[in-house]
Amino acid sequence: MIDFIRQRFGFFIAHSLLGAVAIRAGKMPAKLPVLVVTGNIRLINDAHSYAYDMGMLADMPQHSITTHTPWYPEPHTFTGPLLGDVLNRVGARGSRLEAIALNGYRSAIPVEDAVRFDVIIARLMDGERMRIPDKGPLCILYPFDQEEKTRSPTYYGRSVWQLQGLHVE
Repeated sequence: MIDFIRQRFGFFIAHSLLGAVAIRAGKMPAKLPVLVVTGNIRLINDAHSYAYDMGMLADMPQHSITTHTPWYPEPHTFTGPLLGDVLNRVGARGSRLEAIALNGYRSAIPVEDAVRFDVIIARLMDGERMRIPDKGPLCILYPFDQEEKTRSPTYYGRSVWQLQGLHVE
């Protein structure tokens, strides 16, 4: 009976500790990482983060949004994985994201936006890879034409282009 209790108690402690720290696992980027997720995440593939290369993002389920944006005069079709799927893949636990652009621009985004609005991390615009001069290689994009509430300076400011990192808080 004592061995049984020790066995069960040890199992409980191990699972409790695993819940408190990140687990090093997951596919490693084969090429240069384009997006690094840090902060309160359960799964890492690097020292303290989860790095995605473009192929890893392309291998995830893809979603498209055709919408007007404040920075292009005509609507475009943007394609990429859902922000929620990217966060779920790393076991993100938090209520706020800090999105970080290549130029250092930072924007706070409530995690609930990812599900509420089907926000995507766009990697294609009109079927072509987004280049840095065209707001790429990645851009957080809200469905502006489909969700009237998102047509405001608040949500435009959360649509970080030239995205390179997400920090989960």
